[in-house]
Amino acid sequence: MQVLTKSSTALQLLKDLVAFPSLSGEEGPIADFVENYVRAAGVPVARHDNNVYFWWGDGPNCLLLNSHLDVVPPSARHPFDPFEPVVREGHLYGRGTVDAKASGAAMTTALLDLAADGWAPPNGRVLVALTACEETGGPYNGLADLRPHLPDLHAAVVGEPTALQPCVAQKGLLILKIHAHGTTAHAARAHLGDNAILRAARDIETLQTLTFDRQDPYLGRPTVAVTTIDGGSARNMIPDRCTFYVDIRSTPTYSHDELTALVAELLESDVEVHSKRLIPVSTDEDTRIAQACIRATGGVPFGSPTASDWIFLHDVPTIKLGPGLSERSHTAHEHIAIDEVEAAVDVYKGLVLDYFAPAA
Repeated sequence: MQVLTKSSTALQLLKDLVAFPSLSGEEGPIADFVENYVRAAGVPVARHDNNVYFWWGDGPNCLLLNSHLDVVPPSARHPFDPFEPVVREGHLYGRGTVDAKASGAAMTTALLDLAADGWAPPNGRVLVALTACEETGGPYNGLADLRPHLPDLHAAVVGEPTALQPCVAQKGLLILKIHAHGTTAHAARAHLGDNAILRAARDIETLQTLTFDRQDPYLGRPTVAVTTIDGGSARNMIPDRCTFYVDIRSTPTYSHDELTALVAELLESDVEVHSKRLIPVSTDEDTRIAQACIRATGGVPFGSPTASDWIFLHDVPTIKLGPGLSERSHTAHEHIAIDEVEAAVDVYKGLVLDYFAPAA
C-alpha cells in the first residue's frame, strides 16, 4: 500500500467541505468529493450510500473516528454566504464550520498525515467514517446504517464541537405525549362536564414537583420541561381532550423505561412514549480511549447536554471530542478559529498514537 502525497492542510479541506451545501439527505456531492480526495492520497476508501469511510492498518483492534457531512439549513442574517467560506480576523465563517465539518476535516487530515509519515497502528486499524443524516433525527441515520458494514469496533471518537475537551457523558432525550381526557358540556353549564385542560394543568403542576434521587457525576439529574400543549375544539364547549408534550433530558442513572414509569405514576392523564431512541451514554474515565483523549488534550472530562451520533456507538467505549464551541452550532454567525482547526489535527493524531502505544 503506497501513500502518494501528504495531505494538504485541514483548513483548506474545511473550506472545500463548507462550500458544499450538504443539507441532510443531499450529501451526494460532498461524499463524492471526500471519496476522491482520500483515494488521491492512496488510502483505502469505501462508500455505503453517502457514507464515506477509509482506514489505515489491518489489525483487529479498530479505532473509529466519526463525524458527519450534513448540515442544517441556513439561518436568517448570515454575515456572509453560508456556503462561501470566508476568513475574517483569524476565524473561518460558514455553515458547518463548527457542526461538524471542522471535526471531519481534522480527522481526515490526521489519518492521511499519519499514513504519509509511514506510521501504521500495531495490530490495529484507524478508521474514519464521515456519515450522512446526523442532523435530521429522523428514521434514517448514516452511522446507524453504516455500522453493519464496518469491522468490529473497539473504541471510538465522535467529532462534535467540544472546544477540544474530552466529553465522557452525554444526555439522552425522552419525549412523552400526555393525553388528558374529560367530558364535554356547554360552557354555560361547565359543572356538567369534566375539563380536560384543567386536568392537564394539574398534571403540569405535578410535573414541577418531580424530583430525581440519582445524580450523574458529569450530567447531574434529569430535567423535565413541558414544551407544547393543545386542547379544546370550540370556545363555548368544555374540552374533553388536552394533549401536551414533555421533554426529558435523561442521564445514564435512569433508563427511559424507568423515567416513563415515574411520570405515569404521578399523573392523572395517560402517558404515551413519543420517542425514546436518543438514550444517554457515557464512558468510564479509566478506559483506554478516554485516557488517550485526556492525555492528547490535557483537558478535564465533562458531560454534554447535546445529543450526537454517539447513541449509535453506545456499545463501544466512546468519547465526544472536536474543535469549536457548541454554542455556535446552527447559528447565523457560525465560525471557528483557524488555529483550533489545525490544533485539532494534532489532538486527533496524538490520541491515535497514544491509543495504539504499547502498554507501559
